[in-house]
Amino acid sequence: MFIYLPVHGDPIAHLKRYCNQLRGAGRKEELLMAYFRESLTGIASEWYMDQEISHWHIWDDLARDFVRQFQYNVDITPDRNSLSNLKKKITKSFLEYAIKWREQAARVKLPMEETELVTVFLQAQEADYFQNMMSAMGKPFAEAIKIWEMVENGLKTGWILSQVTFKATSQSIHNG
Repeated sequence: MFIYLPVHGDPIAHLKRYCNQLRGAGRKEELLMAYFRESLTGIASEWYMDQEISHWHIWDDLARDFVRQFQYNVDITPDRNSLSNLKKKITKSFLEYAIKWREQAARVKLPMEETELVTVFLQAQEADYFQNMMSAMGKPFAEAIKIWEMVENGLKTGWILSQVTFKATSQSIHNG
């Protein structure tokens, strides 16, 4: 049984995982090259299919081209500033957004402490969430997500007054 390895991060890490899966093949480059396409999905698989594989005479040729193609995954790793600008899309649930945000946070170099995760996540929120989630400060990220889900539910059900709606209503009243 072959496990597909997504290429979302470091292409060198992908190559290491792939070689580790085929460790029984030893250093048989023909096998490494023959089965490599089976480890790819999505854009990586499309890239492979567009290649002239006869140009790869040895495993190192294939590995070098693969790393060169997907090095951007390493080069564009998120930082704290980009995380604070990562906003929730209207079509996504808060939990989906939080999971995606946390995945990106895990890629930040010099990993963030739990309290910093919550602080940066809070900075990324719209006004309604920001105001109502201050109680999450100092809590572990998983606990903070539970608070944020309650805030989302409160905003949807009307139990929490939306500042955006309040300002729009006040402006309408003020303008007559």
